[in-house]
Order: sequence, then C-alpha cells, then structure tokens
Amino acid sequence: MSDTPAPNSSPAAAGEAAQIIDRGYRSYDGPRTGLPGSIRSVVRYSVRHTLGLGRAARHKILPWLAVVIALVPAVVFVGLAVVLDIDMIEDEILPDYHEYYGFITTALFFYCAIIVPDILVADRRNGMLQLYLSTPLQRWSYLASKALAVAAALAVLTMGPVLFLLVARTIEGSGPDGLIEWIKIFVRIIAAGGAISAAFTMASLAAASLTDRRLFATIGVVVLLWGSSFTTLALVEAADMSAQVYAFDLGGIADELKNRIYGVEGLDPFGAPEAREEDAFQPGAGREQLSTRFVVAANFAWVALGSAVVWWRYRRLALSR
Repeated sequence: MSDTPAPNSSPAAAGEAAQIIDRGYRSYDGPRTGLPGSIRSVVRYSVRHTLGLGRAARHKILPWLAVVIALVPAVVFVGLAVVLDIDMIEDEILPDYHEYYGFITTALFFYCAIIVPDILVADRRNGMLQLYLSTPLQRWSYLASKALAVAAALAVLTMGPVLFLLVARTIEGSGPDGLIEWIKIFVRIIAAGGAISAAFTMASLAAASLTDRRLFATIGVVVLLWGSSFTTLALVEAADMSAQVYAFDLGGIADELKNRIYGVEGLDPFGAPEAREEDAFQPGAGREQLSTRFVVAANFAWVALGSAVVWWRYRRLALSR
C-alpha cells in the first residue's frame, strides 16, 4: 500500500506521511580551479559589469556610448577606403596612426570618469568585497583582477579603433610596405594602447579607491585627468617652468609616450629632441624637449603611484574573510 497521502487528506496526515530520505551532505567533486580560476572569474565578471552586459538597459548606455565615440570614426574610414576610388592619404582623409588618438581621448576620459569608478566602489558598498575574500582570492589578487579587467576594457578603446585604421590603410593600398613593416605597426598599436591603458587604469582605480561614493570618485578622476593637464600647461607655458613638469600631466605624458612608440618625425627616440619651430607655441609642445627615458619613467611612475595608493587604501580596510 502506498504511503502517498490521498488528494483530499488533511495537512496533518500529509505531514505524517513525509519522510527524510537522506540526512547527510554530498561533497563537491567538480573541478577546483583555485586562485587562477577565481581571478579569471573576477576579470570576466568585471569586464561584463563595466560594459553593462547582463545588466539592465540603462547600464549599457554610457559604456557603449564611449565605445561608439571611439570606434565610429575608424569604421567610417574603413568604409570610405572600400567605397571611394581616391587616394585617401594624398587627400588627407585618413589620419596617421598616432593622430587617430585624438578621436579616442574624449571616449577614454569619459569611460574612466563615469564607468571605471563603479568597479571598485560598488563592491565595497554592496558587501561583495567580503564575499570575494571568502574565496581563494586575497586582497592583492582581487585588486590585480580588477586592474586586469579595467585594462582589458580600456584596450578596446585604445587598440580597437587604431587596428581598424590599419585595416583601412591596408585596403587603401597605402598601409605598411611589406609584412615586416605591417607587423611593426601592429606591435606599435598594441604597445601604445597598452601603455595608455595601464596609466589610465591605475590612476582611475586610485581615485575610486579613496571614496565609497561613486559621484565623488568620478569627480576625483575628472580632477586628476583634466586638472593635471591644465595645471601643468599653466606652469610650463605661462610660468615658464621646466618642461619636466609635464610629468605630472597624466594624459599628456601618456600621449607623449605614444608618440615615441610610433617614432613620430622630429622626435629622437634616444635623446632630447629640439622642439619644432612651427609647434613652439602649441600647447604641450614643450614635451618634445623631454628625453624618451624620462617619458617612459614618468609613465611607470604614474602606474606605480596609482598601484601604491590602491594597495595602501585596501590594506587599511577592516574586512572579515
């Protein structure tokens, strides 16, 4: 006779018929990826978070607007190279590789100020940081994962559009001459994009680590990016201070490193080039007086300073694992 209660039986009768079949717990026998797996998961989730993937539509608007701002001109150049039967280099329609970063700057600053701060602030405010630290992640590996995620997202802005431009020049027939030169340009695009991404990543995360309010973090990033530019420009151009003061201009010194990587004409890659006469009165022209070693060291200093601020801030946080 079945122990299953009849459909019309009372709740008491049903309770008497219920049985607990297994009182124990089964151990997890699936794959254990350890710390590397935890880092991969945080990087993947953080990239999706910054791009608004898997989130409500309102969270997708701002990050993808930044991507569109950076990519659309490059896509247009590719389209023109395919459709138009003209010499786009001679007619000065296609910009040079180092010149295209002027289109990227607005999107890059916008992304760092509006999107990046949330990647740290949100975890501290909603308690996710303690949850992350209950896994094999430690503070250093958590922060490294977040930095990798931000750098990967910024690489979409700093490398993707210029790679599109390389495609446009190749289709136009005015690209690098031969496979070796093509590879050299490709490596320069990756190196320049990586250098800019690293500096902006750590500076943005440093500003975001100092507050639990996203608005304040955004203000901090804006002050850091735009404030450093205007301040150093005033000190060098108006107050006639040494050009080495440009080391405190995050955007400017990163842009100058990009120029050195591309070997822009008029810049000595191993020495201190003279400022070109036609650029003598252009904002930031004095950066050309800096040696390449100084420019590289200044960019490393920005990355190191940002990393130190983030680590100092998170070491001071009282958290329970």
